[in-house]
Amino acid sequence: MKEQESLLSKRRCLHTTVFSQSYSPCGKYLVAACNFGYVAVYSLVAALAPNADEDTRKPIYSFKACEEGAIYSLISTETLLISAGNGDICAWKWSEIIDKAAKVVWTLRVPQHQVFTNPEINSIVLDKQESGTYLYAGCGDNNVYAWDIETGELTQSFSGHKDYVHCVCTKNSSRECASASEDGTVRIWDCRVGGEAVHVLEPNKQELTARSDLGKWVACVDCDNNEDWLVCGGAPHLSSWHLRSLAPVSVFNTPGATHNFVTFYDDTVISGGSEACVNHWFVNGDVKSKVPCSASTVFDIKINTHSPTNKVLCAAGSSPKIDLCTNFGYKAFSLLFSI
Repeated sequence: MKEQESLLSKRRCLHTTVFSQSYSPCGKYLVAACNFGYVAVYSLVAALAPNADEDTRKPIYSFKACEEGAIYSLISTETLLISAGNGDICAWKWSEIIDKAAKVVWTLRVPQHQVFTNPEINSIVLDKQESGTYLYAGCGDNNVYAWDIETGELTQSFSGHKDYVHCVCTKNSSRECASASEDGTVRIWDCRVGGEAVHVLEPNKQELTARSDLGKWVACVDCDNNEDWLVCGGAPHLSSWHLRSLAPVSVFNTPGATHNFVTFYDDTVISGGSEACVNHWFVNGDVKSKVPCSASTVFDIKINTHSPTNKVLCAAGSSPKIDLCTNFGYKAFSLLFSI
């Protein structure tokens, strides 16, 4: 029996894809979620210690967070880890995760428009406002939904995409959010009223950004802190858009490679996709650095901003290895996702 379990574990490891990561509020722990519905918990303190070895770079705890299918997105509050993928959005107390006793404390359910279909949730993000904290979810039924996480009330629905939503980001000061979709559009929504988008960007129809040979889908979107710029990509070129004019300005060129992830970080744009590297860009589109990584396709990149002593960049994707960059210019070592 033990031999069979060990063999199953090794097979799972070979076929593991890590879709999302998050850091604990204290910055001492990293969690990662995979295609088998598990969340693995790592001690960054142990992994970064001078005497660290292979054992300290394995999970200290793992738990089944989704009974059927993958987990695609993780986010954290000061007290909770929130997971989403196939099934409900689930919240877990960080204190119980660290005590290795994780259990669901609340759930949110996406409206089920088709009787036998539960749409997957591909992206979740939090938006803190004076009126409360709201969770936005981009879903496989082509819609974006918003909940008040204090009450669990579904407050808004955003409709207009013609295909499933890959990614959602917020523009906090202006009470707007943006979503990127398989239909080839980025839609900007007024979070106060719901309904249809106030602006629609179509990178596949712009000469500067289109790559018709690769398709039109848009997988990632983010806005800078000043909310002057939006960056998005997928099959079209990764590109920056001026939010006042709603026009593309610069392209981050990766010939033949598509993008799954992008984020603004200080004065840098960081991205990953269908090549085995993490890209660092100047905001004008020039390459700052390309850092090789273990995954042949990168799905998620997270920077730990909660702890100056454990400040790392973690890159994950189509590999059981999660790469840690203590200096963002090179891979220092890898954690192993194991169940």
